[in-house]
Amino acid sequence: MSAQVWIQIKSVIVSILWAGIGTAIALYIVKAIMGLRVSEEVEIEGLDLGEHGERAYN
Repeated sequence: MSAQVWIQIKSVIVSILWAGIGTAIALYIVKAIMGLRVSEEVEIEGLDLGEHGERAYN
């Protein structure tokens, strides 16, 4: 019984590491290509207006 629990614990740890490393690689690629943030001007006026050209809430 304890052997099965240990295998499951190791599997969860490997899954968390796999997802974390994959996410880090994807974020690094996106950051290199287009950046992770919008400009300060768009951030101040709002993403709805800056990205879509319209206001979502009046």
